[in-house]
Amino acid sequence: MLAFASALSAMQGHAGSLEQAKRIHDRLAGVPPTEAVLLSMQQKIEGGDALGAAHEAMENDGFYNVTIKNWAAPWTNRDFDVFVPLNDYMATVIGLVRDSDEIDFREVLYGDHLYVANASLGLPAYSVSNNDHYEQLEAGGYSLKDNLEHRAQSAVTGLPAEAAAGVVTSRAAAKAFFIAGTNRANFRFTLINHLCMDLEQVHDVTRVPDRIRQDVSRSPGGDSRVFLNNCIGCHSGMDPLAQAFAYYDYSYDAEGDPLGENGQIQYNIAADPDTGTRVQPKYFNNDATFPPGFVTPDDAWTNYWRAGQNAALGWDEALPGSGAGASSMLQELAHSEAFSACAVKKVFKTVCLRDPHDQEDLDQLQSLQNQFESGNYNIKTVFAESAVYCSGD
Repeated sequence: MLAFASALSAMQGHAGSLEQAKRIHDRLAGVPPTEAVLLSMQQKIEGGDALGAAHEAMENDGFYNVTIKNWAAPWTNRDFDVFVPLNDYMATVIGLVRDSDEIDFREVLYGDHLYVANASLGLPAYSVSNNDHYEQLEAGGYSLKDNLEHRAQSAVTGLPAEAAAGVVTSRAAAKAFFIAGTNRANFRFTLINHLCMDLEQVHDVTRVPDRIRQDVSRSPGGDSRVFLNNCIGCHSGMDPLAQAFAYYDYSYDAEGDPLGENGQIQYNIAADPDTGTRVQPKYFNNDATFPPGFVTPDDAWTNYWRAGQNAALGWDEALPGSGAGASSMLQELAHSEAFSACAVKKVFKTVCLRDPHDQEDLDQLQSLQNQFESGNYNIKTVFAESAVYCSGD
């Protein structure tokens, strides 16, 4: 009788590890594993190496072609639409996830990185003025794990090395967020997508308003209280940071190509004829709204949110909190604790298919963030740990 009970217990444990292996694979790759992979993962789990099983699941093409692509797709457009074609922003995220054993994932925002298809596939070359390269890569059903190659963004796009800033200066991001407007959109959507907060969450009316541009009325509707209690809370911090984008624009034919499908990122390396400086003319849109307002002279930036309530975002004390250009400003954002917390939260939701809902989940998020920060910012580890944690759901 005792022998039968022991055998039954062993069978139940065997079945449990098999089910856990399948669930981990489904969560990470989005497709069932082959029998060989399932049994290999099961052996790892029964040997006490559930993380190894998760990493084996991530070798499936579906992890990169589907899971990571869908994870990054909403970050590339203003509608947060997941059903958009593969582009250079998504491909770069996919490549950096794959290569996160070697590359600090925070560099997604500020490194001179771009991922393109292997030339052996015979696809159209990367173009600064269309997305054909990536659309044909996706249409061909090629493995993104095996067929994406790292390049210096500056070497491929023609941007100076100091102007390359990860996905934020990709063609897709420029088309979505540098187009028209005054470049505040690129800052705002970076905040939403990579720090998990919109301007309402960083609203602070106590910051000095000396860098707010001329296009912001100091008395909207004739009431200065609106500015003092509302507008100042976002612009006093945002405008000094978004100044880092002062030399960028998205150039396109507004009449013949109103959606900018064939446009390209533009970066002033010399004085603009309209401004007499390298600053793009868009920074002076509506300059008559409040003429005494700040006139942008260059791309120098300062983080006023290092003091006040937004000090809670966990800024890196090893960084100066000011500088020039997009790359250094985006490093400021990427090296915050808010970036780490956001990345972990987004991975958890993608893998677990839900938001955290109790204290145990919140404790797990904090543990994942601690591991991410102490583990050289390897985002694959966060995916693996999340899949193992949620495999009991």
